[in-house]
Amino acid sequence: MDLDATFLARIQFAFTISFHIIFPSFTIGLAAFIATLLVRWRMTGADHLHRLARFWTKIFAVSFAMGVVSGIVLSYQFGTNWSGFSRVLGNVVGPLLGYEVLTAFFLEASFLGIMLFGWSRVSPGLHVASAILVAIGTSLSAFWILAANSWMQTPAGHEIRDGIVEPVSWLQIIFNPSFPYRFSHMFTAAFLTTSLVVAAVGARYLLKGRFVEEAKTMLRMGIGMVALLAPLQLVIGDLHGLNTAEHQPAKVAAMEAHWDGSKPADLVLFAWPSDEEETNHYEISIPNVASYIITHDTQGLFSGLKDFAPQDRPPVKPVFFAFRIMVGVGLLMITAGLVGAYLWWRGKLFTARWFLAPLAISWPAGFVAILAGWWVTETGRQPWLAHGILRTADAASPVAADAVLTTLILFVLVYSVVFSMGVYYINRLIERGPTGASVIPSEGLPSRPLSAAEEAAHEAIEGTR
Repeated sequence: MDLDATFLARIQFAFTISFHIIFPSFTIGLAAFIATLLVRWRMTGADHLHRLARFWTKIFAVSFAMGVVSGIVLSYQFGTNWSGFSRVLGNVVGPLLGYEVLTAFFLEASFLGIMLFGWSRVSPGLHVASAILVAIGTSLSAFWILAANSWMQTPAGHEIRDGIVEPVSWLQIIFNPSFPYRFSHMFTAAFLTTSLVVAAVGARYLLKGRFVEEAKTMLRMGIGMVALLAPLQLVIGDLHGLNTAEHQPAKVAAMEAHWDGSKPADLVLFAWPSDEEETNHYEISIPNVASYIITHDTQGLFSGLKDFAPQDRPPVKPVFFAFRIMVGVGLLMITAGLVGAYLWWRGKLFTARWFLAPLAISWPAGFVAILAGWWVTETGRQPWLAHGILRTADAASPVAADAVLTTLILFVLVYSVVFSMGVYYINRLIERGPTGASVIPSEGLPSRPLSAAEEAAHEAIEGTR
């Protein structure tokens, strides 16, 4: 079988970016969660909030490091496997990625050291400020990365000279037509992911009768955010879908497995789409509902896949199934948030084991939804890297297929080891729980760590809970 270098390069980038996106999507929300805990601690003096902040900061450090390491590889792939991308689009995408480093990564790196190691070395006020600035840095990072990716989906503010894209208006480039929806959608997804992880850890501790005070705080904060953000995400997702239907109609047609644009579209719950036969097999659908969702009219029409030449269509199956995974997980999140909020209101959140047990193992759900969403976005953009400007096949480097395959295998092996070790270590930290050195606040002075005897006594008390 002949190996296709471009296809292998696509698999390689898909693998590395899928691995990488897991960690920023977690640390964006986690940084804000830690900063919130520290602010609340400064306002209330509640020591368990400080223990929680210190506990989650250790997990943040591991996740942040893995995100940085896995992200470095992506920049090199632009030059090795996708030189056409760098040549044609570099004048726009390059500065946007550079702004991310200058404004976001430098801010994170500057204050991350204080956040990680300043617990007893700097004043509490400076330490809290550093956590807030790290949280702002992670959000800025998402801003610039989403600006670059959104521009590739809906290019604006540029002109093409001799086949090279040149910037004309940076405001139009940054705030391109899809950016507000994509940034809101991803930012909310990151907070939902973190909230579900926090709630899951809290449920895990309550079920085991450990760290009860900390577990209740995690459950309240986690469930509160899920109950608030999950329904909001449904609204944002609908607006994002309408924007996509306007600017990338072929992607929406693939998401809905909608072939004939001359007829109102059914909402396909399940099917096996066939690109070759241009039809759906084993279809289970609700008549006209997709038309209502996209056009707000049960008889409304929107483009079907047959309205596009076969070479201009995205592959339907991965887009169709990934979209349903994302929506399905989102609906489960809405259910979990509303049920949890109801139990909280009734005063039964901490005792309803039938709810806590599935919640304790629900932590991967946010990551699954984010990965599925990115697969919809990126696979649905095909055959374009920059929509309407540069095709994927024209962006690939003249690299031998064997070389791409070799590096792909190495990436899979190395990333598997790194990921396994990272997950193992994070699970060890969670198993140990928030029992590390706490602090005794001093007016105007750095916090004092507990002595070895005090910490041992504290852990003994925790062990009896």
